[in-house]
Amino acid sequence: MAKDPCNQTVINNAFYEDLKEGWYTADDHPIALLRAENALRAPWVGQLIQERFSKLNRAITILDVGCGAGFLSNYLAQEKHQVTGIDLSQSSLDVAKKFDSTSSVKYLHGNAYQLPCDDACFDVVCAMDILEHVEHPANLIQEASRVLKPGGMFFFHTFNRTWLSRMIVIKGVDWLVPNAPKDMHVYDLFITPEELKALCHKQHLQVELLRGFMPDICAKAFWSSLFMRKVSPDLRFKFVNSLFAGYCGFAIKDI
Repeated sequence: MAKDPCNQTVINNAFYEDLKEGWYTADDHPIALLRAENALRAPWVGQLIQERFSKLNRAITILDVGCGAGFLSNYLAQEKHQVTGIDLSQSSLDVAKKFDSTSSVKYLHGNAYQLPCDDACFDVVCAMDILEHVEHPANLIQEASRVLKPGGMFFFHTFNRTWLSRMIVIKGVDWLVPNAPKDMHVYDLFITPEELKALCHKQHLQVELLRGFMPDICAKAFWSSLFMRKVSPDLRFKFVNSLFAGYCGFAIKDI
């Protein structure tokens, strides 16, 4: 993943601070795509957590790194888990708290490179839609492993560095959504599955599952969004076999 710092475009993460409740309401911003992704991913994460920890007679402790406005954190709290969310955007955290129907999520303002958490204190760490938004994903994964208990689960979602991901995630989103922020995604920061496996392995995290992730291009809502240039509330994502564009998965920390 060596990059020429002289030619690298700086990722734009500042726009999150300005979204306010648009996190949950905007249909002319890429954040609506994130809502649609979460509608598929959150139940999937919840199911896998239940399958692995069903025999534990206690609350499952979960850290959601780069939690944004709490799409995943609030869902997992509704599933009766003990959830902590951390993000650099205070505005996003304020919205997350407002939409936390359980009033139980502990939201923290902090940096993914220096998590304000003790060693081995979480059963699960999630890093969804953040690895491609940081310049040093190895540092984030190192911190995730540090705070994860042995045998714990590390969930991730990111984008493969291929021509297809460039076309869909960068060019496609810029065309589809009129209010797409400039440099919201930077191609050089995309991560191949092989690179992610190596980064995880170095931190004693063994990748157990990888699944491709794409919008359902056969559905009417996809084409409606494409022609209207607004994200339909009916737009859905689906799991696919190919890892050529977006992909998600989980790793288990060595015991």
